[in-house]
Amino acid sequence: MILDLAEHKDQGFIALKDIAERQEISKKYLEQIVPLLNNSNMLKTNRGYQGGYMLARSPDKYTVWDILSLTEGSMTLVSCLDTPDNTCPRSEYCMTLPVWKGLNKVISDYLKSVTIQDILDQYKNREINVYII
Repeated sequence: MILDLAEHKDQGFIALKDIAERQEISKKYLEQIVPLLNNSNMLKTNRGYQGGYMLARSPDKYTVWDILSLTEGSMTLVSCLDTPDNTCPRSEYCMTLPVWKGLNKVISDYLKSVTIQDILDQYKNREINVYII
């Protein structure tokens, strides 16, 4: 949904039915996502005849991390890292904890570095480099 809104940002407010058709996903599914995005001020909404949704900020201000952590909740790979103070009774002598911490850091750093605009730019560059003979 966010990518669709970013891709069509110059068209004003976009109806959910249009996003659903283009992305081949259920409008009901989008209706479940909208409150999460709305409550976090990621979207602007407009009701009525010309109603719909648009991004509240430019696509370069949204990271993949922002969206996934909002829609999916915890992004940690193991539950003992869900909170800053690890309450797992095994944490002091867990041999694999440093591995999970390191992997979580790599994943979060990467997802925080990729913006919606980056994804759109990559996709557009892919289309430019397609040669038809």
